[in-house]
Amino acid sequence: MSFLVGQDDGSTTELVGSNLESPVNQAGQGEPDSSDGEPGGQHGENHPGGSDHGGVSHDASGGTHGGAHGSSGGGMDIQAYMAHVQDAYYFEVPHFMAGSREAPEFVKHAEPDELQGKLLIPQPFGTLKNLHESESGFLITKFMVVQLVVVLMLIVAFTWLASKIRTGKPVTGKLANMLEAMLLFIRDNVARPAIGAHDGDRFLPFLWTLFFFIVTCNVVGMVPWVGTATGILATTAALAGVTFLVVVLSGMMKLGAVGFWKAQVPHMDLPHPVMSLILKPLVFGIEVGGLFIKHTVLAVRLLANMFAGHLVLAVIIGFISQYATSGLWYGIVPASILGSVALGLLELFVAFLQAYIFTFLAALFIGMAVHPH
Repeated sequence: MSFLVGQDDGSTTELVGSNLESPVNQAGQGEPDSSDGEPGGQHGENHPGGSDHGGVSHDASGGTHGGAHGSSGGGMDIQAYMAHVQDAYYFEVPHFMAGSREAPEFVKHAEPDELQGKLLIPQPFGTLKNLHESESGFLITKFMVVQLVVVLMLIVAFTWLASKIRTGKPVTGKLANMLEAMLLFIRDNVARPAIGAHDGDRFLPFLWTLFFFIVTCNVVGMVPWVGTATGILATTAALAGVTFLVVVLSGMMKLGAVGFWKAQVPHMDLPHPVMSLILKPLVFGIEVGGLFIKHTVLAVRLLANMFAGHLVLAVIIGFISQYATSGLWYGIVPASILGSVALGLLELFVAFLQAYIFTFLAALFIGMAVHPH
């Protein structure tokens, strides 16, 4: 789009495109907007449904970042996409489910338009400074709610399954058979081979809980507007920390408090006692360090796989809005939809695979602790 602007000397200047701004607007002194007079207000960021400026944000120097105009020189806002897969104090939902409204009492400051598309989680034990920062007290986040729902789902499902098994009759039904098959798989292909037939059964309750909690969090995270609780470090670090405690405590109970740590150094036939004094402390430090590193990697592996998968899904769908004003949009839409469906199916496989890998490695670490040689 082009238009003519008259000058004081009677000449005219042709401006082409909507990305050109007058010096007044570039300095942030143009028409008032929703940024409360801040230089280069953020248009479109607080208005997910679009704004008077077509969802384009203007920075302080007058540059433009195409929020929905990826083909007009703007780039994707990766931080915005990352926000969709991170923890928050609200659930992101369609605008008709949560429109513009006044902020509740537990939020100190939030504009009505900021609440559009956000279903706030009640905070009976604390207050929020804004939608993203805590003020005081204990605050409930989105993934806390998701994990609580997952725990309740598992309690209901396995209480029901246990009641069917307790009757002594063969378990019937698709859901019951599926759950029983998964339980037997963890027992026969994970716990017993990694820990041993005798000791493996003692750790089955822990391994079953670990597997089903992770896989349920992963699968629930694929539901729109929910989010993956295993996609944040707090969750995966907690799971890895609990596994570390089980590994260390089970080893100490089996070998004794001193015997477990002595067993970290393998038997070495050294020709001279001096070499033993040098090498054994070195090996002990490496082995203990490796014990911590293995469990750290356990947390990071699950985090990276779940976070990256959902971030890629968000970016693929984001191409639709990025090219909304371009002629390429008609080709981008079916490609994005097909790509997201294909990647979604892959994510469903990864949800089970990562739960299996985490559980198998936990069983392997436990086996190495109770059977060091």
